[in-house]
Amino acid sequence: MKRIVIALLALALSSFGTPARADDPPKPDWPKFEPLWPAGAPGALGKDDKDTPAMMVFLPPASAPRTGTGVVIFPGGGYWTVALGHEGVEVARFLNGLGVAAFVVRYRHAPYYRHPIPLTDAQRAIRIVRSRAESYGLVGDRIGVMGFSAGGHLAATTSTRFDGGNLKATDAIERASARPDFAVLGYPVISFVAPYAHGGSADGLIGKDGDVRLLDELSADKRVTAWTPPTFLFHTNEDNGVPPENSISYYLALRTVRVPAEL
Repeated sequence: MKRIVIALLALALSSFGTPARADDPPKPDWPKFEPLWPAGAPGALGKDDKDTPAMMVFLPPASAPRTGTGVVIFPGGGYWTVALGHEGVEVARFLNGLGVAAFVVRYRHAPYYRHPIPLTDAQRAIRIVRSRAESYGLVGDRIGVMGFSAGGHLAATTSTRFDGGNLKATDAIERASARPDFAVLGYPVISFVAPYAHGGSADGLIGKDGDVRLLDELSADKRVTAWTPPTFLFHTNEDNGVPPENSISYYLALRTVRVPAEL
């Protein structure tokens, strides 16, 4: 555990670039994307990459320690893009070195998709990893989420809006729980209603003309319960894009219901 905490602190001190306004294009040394729904995602408007939520699988090398732990990663991008490189692939490879399997998710986003589509994609990714835990060399109750910026909001949303799976589903994946066992949130967007709310992410997720009631409903600090998984948050005081009050508010909400948390 000490090694994991030190590693996360190293991530907190790293310098992450600003994501582009389009999803990072795949690079030759990246794993192939695996569609979350091979037959087509629910609500898809087409069959292009932007319509096909998918994930890249990064399994630890044989030389790494065996931890049985997997992390589903949601890169940031304000719900307008997905920064697959510096907030996805680089983090996955870092975790692989610690013996942690990682799964980088390309979820659907604005301007083509709004809430609840990103959450639907995120939950599907968690279900896939949990349903395939044995084949990935994972323990079924050691599957967590990690997200950055708006991806941190998505990770927090999966931590506060989840279900135990549909036991009557014909699809075995849908029978798996979507609850993360832990969460790691890096400079996360948390609130859409506080003075420090991140308006760009709110616009991306629900649109400028969206139902304003969703702003409160999707503020993760207002949805924390005793069932929210243990969470590690990191942020920097200099962050003017996503104010650190977001992390502080979520941390205090976790403390209120006595969910283990570190900030």
